[in-house]
Amino acid sequence: MSAKASSSQLSVSSSGSGGLSHVYIQHPPLRCNVPGSRGLFYDDGNKLLLSPTSDQVFSWKAVPFDPHVSPTSDSISEGPILSIRYSLDAKIIAIQRSSLEIQFFHRETGQNFCHKCKPESDSILGFFWTDCPQCDFVLVKTSGLDLLAYDADSKSLHVVETKKLNVSWYVYTHESRLVLLASGMQCRTFNGFQLSSAGIVRLPKFEMVMAKSEANSKPVLADEDVYIATIYGRIYCLQIDRVAMLLHSYRFYRDAVVQQGSLPIYSNKVAVSVVDNVLLIHQVGAKVIILYDIFADSRSPISAPLPLLFRGFARSNTSSSRSTAKDIEIPEANINDSEAIIYGDDWTFLVPDLICDVSNKFLWKIHLDLEAISASSSEAPSVLDFLQRRKLEASKAKQLCLAITRNVILERRPVSTVAKAIDVLLMSYSLSLKTGSYLKGTKTEKTSHSAGTQISIPQSGASHQSSATVDNESMNRSGNLSTSDSEDNAQFNSLKAISIVNKEKLSGGAESSSYEVHPSSLQSQNLGPSNSPLNASVSERQESQLISPSISIDEMYSLLFAPVEEEMVGDPSYLVSIIVEFLRSASSEKIKVQPNIYVLTIQLLARNERYAELSMFIMNKILEPSKEVAMQLLELGRQNSQIRKLGLDMLRQLSLHHDYVLLLVQDGYYLEALRYARKHKVVTVRPSLFLEAAVSSHDSQLLAAVLRFFSDFTPGFKNTPDCRAYCQILNEMNSAVAV
Repeated sequence: MSAKASSSQLSVSSSGSGGLSHVYIQHPPLRCNVPGSRGLFYDDGNKLLLSPTSDQVFSWKAVPFDPHVSPTSDSISEGPILSIRYSLDAKIIAIQRSSLEIQFFHRETGQNFCHKCKPESDSILGFFWTDCPQCDFVLVKTSGLDLLAYDADSKSLHVVETKKLNVSWYVYTHESRLVLLASGMQCRTFNGFQLSSAGIVRLPKFEMVMAKSEANSKPVLADEDVYIATIYGRIYCLQIDRVAMLLHSYRFYRDAVVQQGSLPIYSNKVAVSVVDNVLLIHQVGAKVIILYDIFADSRSPISAPLPLLFRGFARSNTSSSRSTAKDIEIPEANINDSEAIIYGDDWTFLVPDLICDVSNKFLWKIHLDLEAISASSSEAPSVLDFLQRRKLEASKAKQLCLAITRNVILERRPVSTVAKAIDVLLMSYSLSLKTGSYLKGTKTEKTSHSAGTQISIPQSGASHQSSATVDNESMNRSGNLSTSDSEDNAQFNSLKAISIVNKEKLSGGAESSSYEVHPSSLQSQNLGPSNSPLNASVSERQESQLISPSISIDEMYSLLFAPVEEEMVGDPSYLVSIIVEFLRSASSEKIKVQPNIYVLTIQLLARNERYAELSMFIMNKILEPSKEVAMQLLELGRQNSQIRKLGLDMLRQLSLHHDYVLLLVQDGYYLEALRYARKHKVVTVRPSLFLEAAVSSHDSQLLAAVLRFFSDFTPGFKNTPDCRAYCQILNEMNSAVAV
């Protein structure tokens, strides 16, 4: 789909890299200018930008985004090109030559064949390849859909099924496998089909909302007013109502299509992007972007509207090497006039996060500035809630979460505020452990081959194309919670518990009208109720799930509590209160807390000599027993005998008999230590330890008692060198007393 924008050549100093922004495009762009180019086409399945000439088609890989990537080329015959797309196995190139003919080229053999429609019947609006078991190729015509299968032996296509419908135009994305067919006088009536590796699902017929104009005329919905977007794994249809100045959102179910709510728009020219599951509404006329987090079910934007700005890549030693994004300003001299155009007339927005400048043959990638977004709000819990859902820059999101939490503690914000912030972090960490996302690490890029749509000239056919990739094998899985879409759907619902931002609901309870769903990979399998929402496949979204921004308990200690304890001055009572809230939250999430946090709490309480409170914490198990905790109590017990007793009791409670015996010896309770060792069968303590301690006491009776104990209860002790040596010492001690 093409989103036309007003041309606005802006100076780089005012709208380039020098201003404030929450969204930016990465400089340099991917330059796709080849001599004799007949336009640009985007293949969303292969994630390729295509530029055909009279006898060749050049392709650039768009994901992962690399402005220095080299194109590949394939030979084709001369002729008009209305649309061009690769097959899913990348063996065949399909080119629409006219409204009645599509030509196919076999890349390996160079052979070609044509598929034609009868001129009296209808005309071709567009086509796309599919991984559906029933067909390989879908032809969208004004009379409906033709589902065709490719015969490799005869190298031809044959019709498998025809779905008769009146079609004015259509939109399709490979990520969702969803095609919407518009019909009616206002083009507001839609039929939908999802053609995935699991089969074909036909959606119920529905109508989109359109306000009447003042003249009571009936506006006609255009294909550039409808977007298919995948957000948090769920498929949404976003519709621009230019009369009402609203962006309507729809959610798909097997038995219904439910309007989820509406968001205001402030420009007659609007475009939509999705970056890291954040909805970006480009107010092209106003030259600003408004960000929404659909997850929060709120009509309130994430932050204030700000313009789209430039950011630059850091310099690289070799021009062909992969550059790294760096938030640096770009001198005006480094950007030529064509690159400095923001929201130009020929900008086309490719869902989710690409912009194609058709006239200059540039491809830009859209990025979120998480640091700027975080700095725009003082509501720490809501900012943390937002950051914990970010996956594309998970490492940066994690660092920002730690910095924000550290600052709210150092600023001594109300304990209730800090407690909410900690709740967000621990709920997210708990969920990441349950889903396994914390341990997943970096996902490998997966690519498949699919259809593309022409960018240079807006067609009446498929429009918005997504850059997400699909692993066809994963699409066939069903029921495996760790890898299938049902996990992601459950995760979406579970994550709702994390969100603590109490704002006006976007969905308005629409979800309750239908049962929750199995995603696209399950939808043709009759495993449950048919009224289920349509979701995108997990494999489509794995690329963006690099690492989890969740913060582990160890990291909470080493990167949060320990540094804060060093920086804080004055009464540590506030930090103790924060740690207690942390322990409460961890307990509610059933997360095991490491002993180092308990030890830190003991040290803070002892610093103010709050021994009574410390005793209460130990006895009420607020501080869980462990060897480290017991040793810390014993160390503090030098100043407080009651605390030392708590430490000894904890060692005994934990059955740390060896350590308990050593401490009894250290305290001079030799015979009690021996009796305890015998009772609990502690054989790891050397007899010489007791004997040396007895000699040090200069008490011959004690030494005799220790020798007698080991002689009676330790087999073979009488024949050991220790026995002979200490018997000699005992004799000497007795002789000295007699003299």
